Amino acid sequence: MAKAYPLFRRLIVASAAAATLTFGLTPASAEMLDVEKDELTFGFIKLTDMAPLAIAYEKGYFEDEGLFVTLEPQANWKVLLDGVIDGRLDGAHMLAGQPLAATLGYGTQADIITPFSMDLNGNGITVSNAVWEEMKPNIPTDEDGKLQHPISAEALKPVVEKYRSEGKPFNMGMVFPVSTHNYELRYWLAAGGIHPGFYAPGDATGQIKADALLSVTPPPQMPATLEAGTIYGYCVGEPWNQAAVFKGIGVPVITDYEIWKNNPEKVFGITEAFAEENPETTKAIVKALIRAAKWLDEDDNANRMEAVEILSRPEYVGADAEVIANSMTGTFEYEKGDKRDVPDFNVFYRYDATYPFYSDAVWYLTQMRRWGQIPQSHPDSWYDETAKQVYRPDIYKAAAESLVDDGYMETSEIPETDGYRDAVPAEDFLDGVAYDGKKPNDYLASLKIGLKDGETVENGQVVGGSASN
Repeated sequence: MAKAYPLFRRLIVASAAAATLTFGLTPASAEMLDVEKDELTFGFIKLTDMAPLAIAYEKGYFEDEGLFVTLEPQANWKVLLDGVIDGRLDGAHMLAGQPLAATLGYGTQADIITPFSMDLNGNGITVSNAVWEEMKPNIPTDEDGKLQHPISAEALKPVVEKYRSEGKPFNMGMVFPVSTHNYELRYWLAAGGIHPGFYAPGDATGQIKADALLSVTPPPQMPATLEAGTIYGYCVGEPWNQAAVFKGIGVPVITDYEIWKNNPEKVFGITEAFAEENPETTKAIVKALIRAAKWLDEDDNANRMEAVEILSRPEYVGADAEVIANSMTGTFEYEKGDKRDVPDFNVFYRYDATYPFYSDAVWYLTQMRRWGQIPQSHPDSWYDETAKQVYRPDIYKAAAESLVDDGYMETSEIPETDGYRDAVPAEDFLDGVAYDGKKPNDYLASLKIGLKDGETVENGQVVGGSASN
């Protein structure tokens, strides 16, 4: 556990801040916000994309804002969410779907918001060695004899069908029902003609009509679960795909960058009540996190090896630095020895990665609807309204403008937007389907597998609408 600074350290920091205010010589001399709460505890899961929290702590960016932070690893995503809801944690590194699901009352009802997006990309899908050997004959090669990437789930489909004909369920792991990993694994499978199953009221398994059966496995346990043969593949963040390569037990077949170029990943979540009661504290937190994200990406990732060393410590991710570096420094190893350049595998700041876009929220909502976690159809306006309840670019913008005043950001680094990204072109998705966050129902209608307008899942069957799934 990373420890909060003791009182004497706080007094030193306060004295230093007072001195810089007196002399006014550096950007850091900007006046600290008058925070309502200065002692804070944040939760995280042991994944490399918690990096902005670790860097904000280690580089003193929280201190610069008058915040004294304790960082606590959590056992799983549910424990983490419960900690934020009950106030044991003041905020946390969260799955992007968690604030949305909580606000909708899917699972636990709570008003959770996010003023900060932690990263883009960062996940992969790994299969066991045995499954990989069965997939390989189905994968085309290039002129040099190397397997062509990205690898479609079409190569997995005959394997899944073979297992089913032998009476063996094809089990795969993802980290949480409302995780990016669940939706990305489902997206990849469905794009390759493999049905990943529906959810329904009263049935939270997500396995209705499924060809492949997806279930929850905590991220650090993924490699061991794969090795034990309990699952045949999984979708997870780093370093747990590269760990399978280093252990020689599995092969990553695709990254989420190849499923959706520069897709939104984790967020920083707090309760709406915390933000309302502590507006200056909330702004100060976001300021520190923006600076951390910028440090992680600046000078063409020049700081990544230092970040790898920090993340490898047991109080953070606790994996071997070599394993973490395999993806954090712009490469990704697929089959053992097949290391390829993926410079944007982890993005923390560029491409407006830190901005909480409404369109990112809407995409997650479309996937919740696609697979039945949102059981009923809704108009486009509902998606917009729900996104605006949870994603808070107003808080982000206030923090960023304060950093401009402090000399740590340029005005040009703050997106000029109505809260939505430009529509994502078809070529940025594995299946060639474009996405416009302002037209969620058109997007859902364009996806071959998944619930369509008017369809629901009842008694294990899709009813209403065209009921073609």
